[in-house]
Amino acid sequence: MIIGIILGCFLVSTFLLVIAKRITALVHAFRMQSVFLFLYTLYMSIGQQSTELFAVCALVLALKVVIIPLVLMRITRRINTEEDLGLLINPQISLVVAAVLAYLSYLFTYNAMGLAHSSASIAFVASMAAASIGFFLMVSRMKALGQVVGLLVMENAIFLAASVITGGMPFFAEIALFFDVLVFVVIVEVFVYKVNRLFTHIDTSKMQSLKG
Repeated sequence: MIIGIILGCFLVSTFLLVIAKRITALVHAFRMQSVFLFLYTLYMSIGQQSTELFAVCALVLALKVVIIPLVLMRITRRINTEEDLGLLINPQISLVVAAVLAYLSYLFTYNAMGLAHSSASIAFVASMAAASIGFFLMVSRMKALGQVVGLLVMENAIFLAASVITGGMPFFAEIALFFDVLVFVVIVEVFVYKVNRLFTHIDTSKMQSLKG
């Protein structure tokens, strides 16, 4: 029951990502999704009484809930860009697309893969839905920051799927994964800042003229 509520809230926060019109709203929705990912990991840790999983919980809380959103907000302030995400698809249609992707994830899990109904299969559905919605964010948002958040949402989904499949990824593999994400965010901060200085915007659609 508790795990179902947590995963349901995880999916709701994922849907909030696709209806966000402003960068700050997108970052807040990503933080909310990460909070529910932390709660899921914490619930699993309590059930298994694993010291390694408790350490992973602390890393999720520190990196995904605190550090990465703060870095993204700092990027937004530094580049002094417009809050508008530059949507290729309006929020209403985006929400419909997200719902369709979630439904297809459900069909794939229970029909194509033949998994039985359980908390693990529900978590796998949520991870697949989040991964596909994250990819949709990447291709339907013109601002580079929106695309970065889409990639981070996909990473959250991969983390959730790995936790379901392995029952908690090995601790050192988790540390390596978190370090990679942290380095990625720092690199993105430098990259987006430099792009904004050179081109005065971070709208990737306006860079088509650079093609040779």
